Amino acid sequence: MQTFAHDSGRLEGRFDLVVVGAGIVGSATAALAARAGLRVALLERHDLGSGTSSASSKLIHGGLRYLRMGDVRLVREALAEARVLRRTVAPHLVRELEFVLPVYEGGPYGPVAIRAALAGYGVLGGRRGRVVTPGRAAALVPHLRVDGLRAAGVYADAQTNDARLVLANARAAADAGAVVATRCEVTAVARGDGGLVVEAGGAELHARAVVNAAGPWVDAVRRLEDPQAGTSVALSKGVHLVLAAPPGLDVALTIPVDRTRVSFALPWEGMLLLGTTDSEVDSPGAAGVGAAEEEQVLEEAARGLDGDVVRPELVRARFAGLRVLPLGPGGTARTRREVTCSRGPLGMVSVAGGKLTTYRLIARSVLDALRTELGGRVRVEPFPLPGAGAPPPLPDVPPEVAAHLVRTYGSLAGEVAAYGAFEPLVPGEPEVEAQVLYARDREWAVDAEDVLRRRTTLALRGLSSAELEARVRTLLSGVAGAAEADVRG
Repeated sequence: MQTFAHDSGRLEGRFDLVVVGAGIVGSATAALAARAGLRVALLERHDLGSGTSSASSKLIHGGLRYLRMGDVRLVREALAEARVLRRTVAPHLVRELEFVLPVYEGGPYGPVAIRAALAGYGVLGGRRGRVVTPGRAAALVPHLRVDGLRAAGVYADAQTNDARLVLANARAAADAGAVVATRCEVTAVARGDGGLVVEAGGAELHARAVVNAAGPWVDAVRRLEDPQAGTSVALSKGVHLVLAAPPGLDVALTIPVDRTRVSFALPWEGMLLLGTTDSEVDSPGAAGVGAAEEEQVLEEAARGLDGDVVRPELVRARFAGLRVLPLGPGGTARTRREVTCSRGPLGMVSVAGGKLTTYRLIARSVLDALRTELGGRVRVEPFPLPGAGAPPPLPDVPPEVAAHLVRTYGSLAGEVAAYGAFEPLVPGEPEVEAQVLYARDREWAVDAEDVLRRRTTLALRGLSSAELEARVRTLLSGVAGAAEADVRG
């Protein structure tokens, strides 16, 4: 049974586990625990995945550059997880993508180093890359900058819709009986009878265990338990730009910036996604995009692409996310993407950091840390997320809309199509009104931003407008449809 954000009455009472923060790690932790038969509440102060988890580079990958940093274990784990996600967990959301890594005169790497890195990547991931000539690289990547090009590496990783991956995990949690509450800020954590008491959204939740998965806000939640708690993590901002896509670009570009950083140029949702930066910031609220950061992303992209396709006037949208990194010496670009996990004085477990790709492993390790409170180790094999099955036939849906719904929702496409509202939200684009109604009734969407940025990609493709936002708000404010009544029954 799916539980909606406005089912606030279900928050009262006792839970085995309360998870604070519904990003990718929090949602996955809730899903694994609920599927193991535990009574779970997943609490989010804003919207599902509204922080870092919907502002990534949209990649499911091993991290080729981490081999250079000597983090073989991380790369091996990430490549193994990428296979599981692509084949079993979310094949409708995780799709293979070919990457080209150009090698230029005077660049940080030569052909020999790239060949060795690809060989190691192949050994760890089971698929060996190759080094190709400049001519072959130019044929693979339209608008590739060829002056000074010596060779290029070619390898495979994968791409995802990060916001929808969060939604799928939250849906899995709700389908297994978890209470999922958005717009529900946690305001206090205290010791209770047999565990902890969490105050959130005007309710009092008693829990055997509490997980703090608040991402960049992890320390703010830690201080609810312990006002003297210090700073446990460093924050690094990653800026991305979305541009009009040049024709024929369906291969990704990995552009070496220096010996520790790369930038990406990715085909994404019919657009060109550029990024990312890596600069340390002091506050979780520092996720804006400045003019200098935008200029940096464009300049780095122009190292691998012709300047005419990365001009400032082609930028349609901008977004930034905050990575959570362990405290340590050196800049954030050189910091390994490790997970930070700690236990507070009242027993709350706080977790942050890691990679989007390895989110399942992080969630499993958190539950393992709580095996005493939860009555044993939670063992869960990889399972298909909602939508991962075979897509249904949609004979009564316009073909272009049907293709879009299947690509977006997988085997859940029929649930969306059942609304029968196929009027485009933007003329010439595949998104339709039925998606707004479905987001309202089945995906916890409350306002226009939830729909335009995280249930669809319209905002990130620069297609949002005041008129569209008003139309979406009107659709969201309607009486919940029959689909909601069905899942509540």
